[in-house]
Amino acid sequence: MTQTAPAIKPSGLEGVVATQSAICFIDGEAGRLVYRGYDIGDLVENCSFEEVAYLLWNNALPNRTELEKLKRNIAAAANLPPSILAVLRALPSTSQPMDALRTACSALGSEDPDLKLNDPEANYRKAVRLTALLPSVVCAFHRIRSGLEPIAPDPKLSIAANFLYMLSGKAPHETVVRAMDAALVVHAEHGLNASTFACRVTAATLADLHAAVTAAIAALKGPLHGGANQDVMEMLLEAGDANTLEANVRSALASGGKIPGFGHRVYKVFDPRATFLSKISRALGEAAGNTKWYEMSQRIIPVVKSLKNKDPNVDFFSASAYYTMGIPMDLFTCIFAIARVTGWTAHAMEQHANNRIIRPLDEYVGPFDRKVAPLDQR
Repeated sequence: MTQTAPAIKPSGLEGVVATQSAICFIDGEAGRLVYRGYDIGDLVENCSFEEVAYLLWNNALPNRTELEKLKRNIAAAANLPPSILAVLRALPSTSQPMDALRTACSALGSEDPDLKLNDPEANYRKAVRLTALLPSVVCAFHRIRSGLEPIAPDPKLSIAANFLYMLSGKAPHETVVRAMDAALVVHAEHGLNASTFACRVTAATLADLHAAVTAAIAALKGPLHGGANQDVMEMLLEAGDANTLEANVRSALASGGKIPGFGHRVYKVFDPRATFLSKISRALGEAAGNTKWYEMSQRIIPVVKSLKNKDPNVDFFSASAYYTMGIPMDLFTCIFAIARVTGWTAHAMEQHANNRIIRPLDEYVGPFDRKVAPLDQR
């Protein structure tokens, strides 16, 4: 009698379609990324982060009146409540910024005037507030842990400019603001990644939007999802120069190690987001008169490609870009969250629009027919 081979189950839900979505399209073979029908390159070159946020939430780019209204609403919501500042002050100064962000996001839910409402209009207002407040949280915590007073946001500034201003207290250069804005655009959305899936699973229970985003931040903290750009920068700093870096990379790959910032679960070619971040890293380096980190990064791309056939992902060039901006390395993943909250909230609202609780099956591989022995005989 011929036995049928057991079906191969996908590990990590790879290849499994979990939902239908109109928010993001990714073609990993062609290296294509699309938000709501718009190619990422078109958006980076022609739209601000606020315009992209509006697009993700409304399935349309804003006109001038709609954009100005959104900017006013963001500015009106960006100041942290005293209770949240108290929470941040109560945290140990050694707390990881992502832990502080997760804690503050959860606490912000209790302050939100729409906390008990879950209708589309209330959730839209919550999405705007969360997008306005997460940069304020990150900057306030960084200054508090540094022994400095938080800086209130400037209502005249964009999200990108305000983040840089609240972090340092100095008016940022336009080149740096543009680079930060573009970085936020390319990080805003990326389909059903781990943090977005965590967000949708939580939203599907009809938990509030703050709970869903808190779950997403918790998932993003994991080093397999959001922490690789800090690892990339630490690798560059440890090497110090291009020759040492190449030698270290070759040695690591020869011994079976992995190089942070390379390879992606979806993309089989050069990550399109890395293409734009490479340009940003180079422009920032040239503006600062120091292209060292950009050049070191470029040096190892052909090495990893030839030895492991892996291309850079979104984390690879964001590391040198953020470092050149003067942003502390342990805030790199927080920037990811500041951008991705727009995508998370778009997915949560889409989930609520046609909701069914997410409950996949698991394949049991444990034993059967075990019997309980009396306590004294175990």
